[in-house]
Amino acid sequence: MTEFSELGLSPAPLQAVADTGYTTATPIQAEAIPYALHGRDVLGIAQTGTGKTAAFTLPMIDRLKAGRSKARMPRALVIAPTRELADQVSMSFEKYAKGQKLTWALLIGGVSFSDQELKLDRGVDVLIATPGRLLDHFERGKLLMTGVQIMVVDEADRMLDMGFIPDLERIFKLTPVKKQTLFFSATMPPEITRLTKQFLNDPIRVEASRPATTAETITQYLVRIPTTDQKAKRTALRMLIARDDVRNGIVFCNRKSEVDIVAKSLKTHGLDAAPIHGDLDQTTRMRTLESFRKGELKLLVASDVAARGLDIPDVSHVFNFDVPHHADDYVHRIGRTGRAGKTGQTFMIITPADSRNLDKVLKLIGKAPEELVLDADWANIKDEPRNARGGGRGGGRERSAGASRDRDRRPRPVPVHGEHASTEPFDPTAEVVATPDAPRPERPARSRGRRGGASEPRPAPAETAAPEAAAPAPARAEPRSPRAERPERRPERERGPRAQQAERPPRDEPRRERPDRSRAPRDRDADDDGVVGFGHDVPAFLAKRPPVRSDD
Repeated sequence: MTEFSELGLSPAPLQAVADTGYTTATPIQAEAIPYALHGRDVLGIAQTGTGKTAAFTLPMIDRLKAGRSKARMPRALVIAPTRELADQVSMSFEKYAKGQKLTWALLIGGVSFSDQELKLDRGVDVLIATPGRLLDHFERGKLLMTGVQIMVVDEADRMLDMGFIPDLERIFKLTPVKKQTLFFSATMPPEITRLTKQFLNDPIRVEASRPATTAETITQYLVRIPTTDQKAKRTALRMLIARDDVRNGIVFCNRKSEVDIVAKSLKTHGLDAAPIHGDLDQTTRMRTLESFRKGELKLLVASDVAARGLDIPDVSHVFNFDVPHHADDYVHRIGRTGRAGKTGQTFMIITPADSRNLDKVLKLIGKAPEELVLDADWANIKDEPRNARGGGRGGGRERSAGASRDRDRRPRPVPVHGEHASTEPFDPTAEVVATPDAPRPERPARSRGRRGGASEPRPAPAETAAPEAAAPAPARAEPRSPRAERPERRPERERGPRAQQAERPPRDEPRRERPDRSRAPRDRDADDDGVVGFGHDVPAFLAKRPPVRSDD
């Protein structure tokens, strides 16, 4: 066992470590800290819960004690994939930098930009950030990374797996070429190792244990159920929680929607549980984590966001509600328990559909966990469909027990007044007599022709003009005559062309041709003294005849 005093740290960090109660370094700390103090690039690989955060925090504090920060120009940069992991790193700096004059700032999403900008303007030595928020501040012109001396990428494999490669490449290009780079992670597959070669310069590879191994202080169990029904899985989870003495535990799900459903189910059955995933706002996530750390919350239902790097010191149980899609995530999930030499238990619920993912996990960890058998009637435990429960899109409205939508399909009673709705006002005292066979009154014929229909021929204009002129105007007090008897007063130019054609009487005489209006001015003036080219609008000064010149 290696003591911290043998690693070459200065007295101030050693005193901070002693105040936390640690005296012996973990294998990853004992191998990585001496190389990091000498300024070498380090690629550190160790199982989760072995102190990787202190392995780069302590040498960084020791190297930055000499120097002074400048406004908007940090001297060290720590990149973390999730907000929770970044917040944990900032807590480590607060713990190990006690008594130092170093300053640090946390740049994560979900919080105000203004508070973070105030810290940057005052100047910070260490900047702990997620890639997205770091680049946001840079694009706003609030940050310069040309003074970075030490750069750390925590959980490097997860950073690359989550699609942060373009952001990482951009951040590396914004920092100086000559700097110290530290990569730390619990898992480092060979394909990820090839990607890290472009970021590190002749790194020292430090492997405290075989990649993707689990701690010996963790007891692992498998629980098989013969169905894939979600209600059966939730029942198995509650049986496992009630079976063991669970002081506190974390339940991991693959999907964010499943996290909310499981947390709601546990609370419905009287258990103290709360969800945490990426869709929740940052304030809610931090408040939930703080309640779990203080012991106020018993069960934390989380997605894989919470599995990466969360340092919750005393977690007794971990429940895998779903088998993880990536085998590496299993190592991070169960690494939340059995930390710092303490023991822990983990359970993973397996359905017939999880055989493929289970094989990947067993191949990665290199051993088969013990299997438990739960005594339950799984055939009768089924999740009812939403429409059968009366749920669905009804806006949360519940139906009474035994209600079904088939009741709404029964025929409605026929109204008293007949098959057709009546347009007359309802009189309750009058006797209603249904007359379905009564003939309908005929509508008066309309004088105007409709499109596609025949109309009566209109009398000639000469014949209708005389009666209209001779007839006196009707008084306003008299009722208006029916529409069919009224003479047509609408000018023909306001009516449709088809109606005019239908109502125009046949002509016996041949149709006269229209005169050519373009030649009208020349035909009206036989003397040809008019002006051609202005049409009918001839200016007055041009219409005057020119004075006659005398022959004298």
